[in-house]
Amino acid sequence: MTYDPKTPPDSLRAFRQRLIDEGWMLPGGVPGIVGWSGAFERIVEGFEAAQARCGAWQRAEVLRFPPLFPRADYARTGHLRKFPNQVGAVETFEGGPAETPALLDAFDRGDDWSRYLGTADMMLVPAACYPLYATARGTLPADGRTVDIRTPVFRHEPSDDPFRVQCFRQREYVRLGTPEQALAHRDHWVDAGRALLGSIGLECEATLASDPFFGSGARLLRASQLEQALKFEFTVTLWPDCAPVSLGSSNLHLDHFTTTFDVRCADGARAHSACCGFGLERVALALLATHGTDPSRWPDKVRAQLGMA
Repeated sequence: MTYDPKTPPDSLRAFRQRLIDEGWMLPGGVPGIVGWSGAFERIVEGFEAAQARCGAWQRAEVLRFPPLFPRADYARTGHLRKFPNQVGAVETFEGGPAETPALLDAFDRGDDWSRYLGTADMMLVPAACYPLYATARGTLPADGRTVDIRTPVFRHEPSDDPFRVQCFRQREYVRLGTPEQALAHRDHWVDAGRALLGSIGLECEATLASDPFFGSGARLLRASQLEQALKFEFTVTLWPDCAPVSLGSSNLHLDHFTTTFDVRCADGARAHSACCGFGLERVALALLATHGTDPSRWPDKVRAQLGMA
């Protein structure tokens, strides 16, 4: 079941309106740009703590990146060729005192003052792990690296679907190492991710999936990704008139990023990478849709797992 994200089904629209009426979501004036209440953030924090406990055995490095990274690094990821419809770039004013009056005059007249802005040397991050690879360039430690990442990300998908906001947060565990280490990481998190979501009352499927590639080569890219079984999504069905919602995924990248950014194993061989990540807002929204908008009445097991007991 699919639908146009710009015209969500009635159940999604009703859920969004309830979130707004009860103060969980604050519309930002642009489709898909919203704010969240303190109560919502406590749910997010509870899930992150549960996710951290689930991954604690990996003793991952903790890295946090801003929502921006260099344009040159973005260009090397291949994202633009696959998802040009999602791209977010940054413009800034680079003029000096001589150029400032023209900018301000246009602004005061209500004209298009953006013509005085220029393209900056940075892009909005489209996936949490993207800023990692340039920083990992070179030779890995003997046992590779496992990294815990949380990054605000942007995807240009304006919609009134509350699960499809344009700016959201991803929490990921990324593995850099041998092909066997990367595959083991992906496979472990397929089971661990499903169990994690089940522990908070979200009965999900780990479904072989493909990314929403865009453009003339999309069909071939989707077929290749499915044939190689690179991506498993954690999906939940919340309403009968809606497609299953993806809350996260466990992915094998092979050597796509490690070749681009020259990341090697200790023996000099090309490294591989894998990641498992969750959309934090989506998980919190799925909890509200499943258990109701009064967390004090959620099942005791769920509240305990989220640190709300």
